[in-house]
Amino acid sequence: MTEADFLPWPPAPISTGRLVLRESESRDRAAFVELLSSPEVHTYLGGPRPRDECERGLPDTPGKGPGHFVIERDGAMIGTVELKRRDLERPDTVRPDAGKAELGYLFLPEAWGHGYAAEACAAVLDWFTAACPGEPVVLFTQTANARSMRLATKLGFTEIHRFEAWDAAQWMGVRPPAT
Repeated sequence: MTEADFLPWPPAPISTGRLVLRESESRDRAAFVELLSSPEVHTYLGGPRPRDECERGLPDTPGKGPGHFVIERDGAMIGTVELKRRDLERPDTVRPDAGKAELGYLFLPEAWGHGYAAEACAAVLDWFTAACPGEPVVLFTQTANARSMRLATKLGFTEIHRFEAWDAAQWMGVRPPAT
């Protein structure tokens, strides 16, 4: 199965009470540079990419592809949420039995603390449940990332594994398929 076969793509934009989740557009490029070069955003992700590298290396429309949603609030990008297919054939894959779909998200610091992550991730998970019924979703985070751990619980993920990687304690949760 290729990445393009993993999800029905592209979907119509998803609207929530405050957000629009949509495909990436060229107008999002500056926000992607901010997101990928932010030390705050990458505190638990191994550190930011150098800003000049992002400005030189990002395509005209970054983040375009199956499962990758831009999160828009009042016409501006505030983050991304992604459902990607895990490579279950890699020798270092953790718990390949847990599922092939992985949820990930990034938000600009000014969007933190307003419930946008919960709102956007819940909308994408609802969309995924309708598009791929019966499929569980996994999520990884560092155990030190208290906000991410709380969000995982709020979204219905339960712990199935803890491990050490990238010089930090990691947490893996699964959200079982809807019944």
